[in-house]
Amino acid sequence: MTGHALSIAIVGAGIGGLAAAATLRRVGHDVRIYEQAHAFARIGAGIQQSPNSIKVLRALGLEPRLRKLAFQPDSSLNRQWDTGEVTWERMLGDTVEQKYGAPYFYMHRGDLHAALADLVPDDIVHRNRKLVGLEETADGVTLAFADGSTADAGIVIGADGVHSVVREILLGAERPRFTGRVAYRTTFPASLLGDAEIDDCAKWWGPDRHIVIYYVNPQRDEIYFVTSTPEPDFEVESWSEKGDLDALRSAYKDFHPKVRAVLDACPDVHKWALFERDPLPKWGSNRMTLLGDACHPMTPYMAQGASSAIEDAAILSRCLEGVADTDVTSALQRYENTRKDRTARIQQVSRLNDMEKIKAEIESVYGYDAWSAPLSDASPSTPITDA
Repeated sequence: MTGHALSIAIVGAGIGGLAAAATLRRVGHDVRIYEQAHAFARIGAGIQQSPNSIKVLRALGLEPRLRKLAFQPDSSLNRQWDTGEVTWERMLGDTVEQKYGAPYFYMHRGDLHAALADLVPDDIVHRNRKLVGLEETADGVTLAFADGSTADAGIVIGADGVHSVVREILLGAERPRFTGRVAYRTTFPASLLGDAEIDDCAKWWGPDRHIVIYYVNPQRDEIYFVTSTPEPDFEVESWSEKGDLDALRSAYKDFHPKVRAVLDACPDVHKWALFERDPLPKWGSNRMTLLGDACHPMTPYMAQGASSAIEDAAILSRCLEGVADTDVTSALQRYENTRKDRTARIQQVSRLNDMEKIKAEIESVYGYDAWSAPLSDASPSTPITDA
């Protein structure tokens, strides 16, 4: 790297924020993370990591660790909700690795988060720091927190998720559209299934709802499921909200016995409302930008939310590598321009939840390599049009 280390504050210590810290430290920058939670929690959730994000994580040295933690089935099944007929078998395992140059992982979200957290020195992560204000000058940004403390940085990266305070300060309050659907999700021990047999991973497509079920580790001793279920009167967008098991089971009472066996065995469940958001007209200012769900929150139907945030982190580090403080604005604009079209496309296709349209995107999504993808110029960005 050439040039001086930049002082960078990252707001949010989720998967995107930690990935950004790791990639930016990799190119020599001075990074601090500010997280509103007092501790990291192992949320009961699965996560899919496709080859495009694994290529980033490989460069950070995490691939060997993740291979030990993750489940790697040979394929993922798409089934009819009632008959179980396979409508599409998406090949994974060696097939996807040979074609796209990296594996496809199903795993526990907490395992991925912990692996990324271990890349970042604990003393640069400042917990219990709820952001309440940002003041930008020509030379930097001052962050203000709810506890009365402040911090200064040359650049601020808002990686603070779907309810991003950084985004709201920069662009004003957002107005997402409730889809009328909720996602129930949880992980639980596979031993609770008893003698019931399930697929390694499958998405069961119903007329107006679906459920995705898979193992999250190589031992097949923990199961994850997530649904998309019509509930037009529920609008709480929180991963910690408890769900009603009786209501969930009733919603899927006519599904195949394999699905009902999983729901019958489930001891506890959370749910959150699914909202749609349009691509943002811009992501930042002269010294601030956004990353991950803060700028391109996605419905979960393509399993690309975390992967896109990890891609963001790699591109951001490339745009800021060797950059002098006087060139920060151009570098952040280059990052935004490089990422905007791709993330907008995934946002817009994902929300359709259409199997044929998702199939058509696989080549461009999985084949992407954030370390070698061309970087855009740094001219002002143009509005995003619908896919």
